Amino acid sequence: MDFFFVRDYRRRPRFFAAEPLGPLPENFSRTRAVWEKAKRKVTGLNPRTLLQEQAFAHGGRPGPGPLRILFAGDTDGRSARTRFRFFLRRLKTRHIVILAAEALVVPVTGLAALLPGPNIIFYVLAMVMIIQWQALRGIDRILAKDCEFTADPLLAEWEAAVAAGDEARFPELLDRIEKTLGLPSPRKLLWK
Repeated sequence: MDFFFVRDYRRRPRFFAAEPLGPLPENFSRTRAVWEKAKRKVTGLNPRTLLQEQAFAHGGRPGPGPLRILFAGDTDGRSARTRFRFFLRRLKTRHIVILAAEALVVPVTGLAALLPGPNIIFYVLAMVMIIQWQALRGIDRILAKDCEFTADPLLAEWEAAVAAGDEARFPELLDRIEKTLGLPSPRKLLWK
């Protein structure tokens, strides 16, 4: 499976896989209907973030050989590796802080169980925590893995258009990225 490390239209680095968003974990359910409703609310969140979280979880899975990451090729592989590791460490810190804050909020959401109706707040928070925990584990494993950085001219062309602020070229480039690299819905990942 190929992974991508490229900047989006706001020049923020993104990490994602060429694989579509897969099923969310479901083996923690107590009330199936409430759990399904919580899953629908979570999958309605920003797809850019959800796909990145899933890419971390997938990238951290054990597998043969190094992790292949396509990047723009604006720098050499060593600089890309350094930039990628810094990106991962920054997101690892962010995940730890967010998980700690969510752990403090979970007991309060438990009090919402006293209200009539299902406790959707707790289930949505639990789902988000599970996704973030899996991503954090994946980030740790990716940091320990050997990564092979491969420059791609199409991604370099995309980043050049982003740097120039040439939004007129974005649709054409995104269509080419989708067809050439097999990336499903690049508009959701890299553009508005």
